[in-house]
Amino acid sequence: GEVILKQGNQPTHVAFLESGIVKFNFESESNKNTILTLVAAPKILGGANLFYKDNNLFSIIAVENCEVILVDSDVLLSLLTTYGKFAVAVYQIASDMFKKSIFNFISLANKQKEGRIADIILYLSENIYYGNSFYLSLTRKELAEFACCSTENIIMTLSKWQSENIIKITGKHLEILDMNRIKHISKIG
Repeated sequence: GEVILKQGNQPTHVAFLESGIVKFNFESESNKNTILTLVAAPKILGGANLFYKDNNLFSIIAVENCEVILVDSDVLLSLLTTYGKFAVAVYQIASDMFKKSIFNFISLANKQKEGRIADIILYLSENIYYGNSFYLSLTRKELAEFACCSTENIIMTLSKWQSENIIKITGKHLEILDMNRIKHISKIG
């Protein structure tokens, strides 16, 4: 729950996530949270702030224990302008992370609740926990903020899928039992 980079603050650093999982969280003026994406280490965080010098557009918050190295933005910008290959590598890493965020927004805009929840379960399996069985670091409320639906919708959908033997949930442990069905739900949206 510790805030690494805070929405609204002036960007002064870029963070390198050495270990752990973080969420990119946007809080609206009406105090509604939306999780833009989750990322697992190793990742560069806040790289867009090198060129967007206004206040941070979102917060980056630890979901579980993390090790983070803060790098002064001016120092990193100097390295990027001096070493072209390094700049290209950093750009590729940042582009991959933002591409995943964009796909989440496409899902949110074009799919019904079950399709969005399936997309999130797939994203967690493939990009965060790297397997079909994992300890879920997110609360049900955070899953709802990621899927842009209510906590009740998350609970009902996960319970339904458990009764249909698509997934198995024991406490915070989630196991995908039928990957083909999750992918089908994601596909039909």
